[in-house]
Amino acid sequence: RDFFPPGDLPLLPQARLEQSRDLCYEAFAVLHSGQSKTPVFAVERLTRAVLEDAADEKRGNRFFADARLPSRERATLEDYKGSGFDRGHMAPAADMPTAAANDQSFSLANMVPQARINNQRTWAGIEKDTRRYVRRAQGPVYVFTGPVYAGDPASGAVRTIGPGRVWVPTHLFKLVYDPTTNRAWAHWVENTDEARAGKPISYKELVERTGIEFLPGFDGGQ
Repeated sequence: RDFFPPGDLPLLPQARLEQSRDLCYEAFAVLHSGQSKTPVFAVERLTRAVLEDAADEKRGNRFFADARLPSRERATLEDYKGSGFDRGHMAPAADMPTAAANDQSFSLANMVPQARINNQRTWAGIEKDTRRYVRRAQGPVYVFTGPVYAGDPASGAVRTIGPGRVWVPTHLFKLVYDPTTNRAWAHWVENTDEARAGKPISYKELVERTGIEFLPGFDGGQ
């Protein structure tokens, strides 16, 4: 709960909670879907001090299947091999304040199949902008990051990769909430190499698009 804003935990439709599991790491938490074999979301509590500690940590780069998940619910290295997609972090390695936390961020339970240029340019820019904001903030900033899948999974409309059929998101979001200023906004990006970061959307619009109430009772935002 320390990674979440004080108050109630996010509210999700019951269908999104099926085959889901909470995973706690040193510097972030994940609600993981055994159906998509990706996060529903990752959540972080970031401060200037956390990012200062993270600045000198060496990137681990050792991706691994998370053994805490049943084998039928987890992605594997084989799923991503030759897929053409990056293993895209939801909680970024560059946010991790210790070597152990950095290593943990390479769990495949913290990954989605992400378009390569999107991951390395557009999304990396959004992550840097978020860190820039946190360094200026007067208190902790909470960040929720996750995938969205357009289409009906039951009809086979969702694209998958690998023998484990890991779902490929159509969109990615990053919600930034600053309780000190009572402001929240969200980045919303297509999972394509051509996608570019646009103007952030409001918290209300993110809730409408995802069906997840990340901040129950919150009425601010832009």
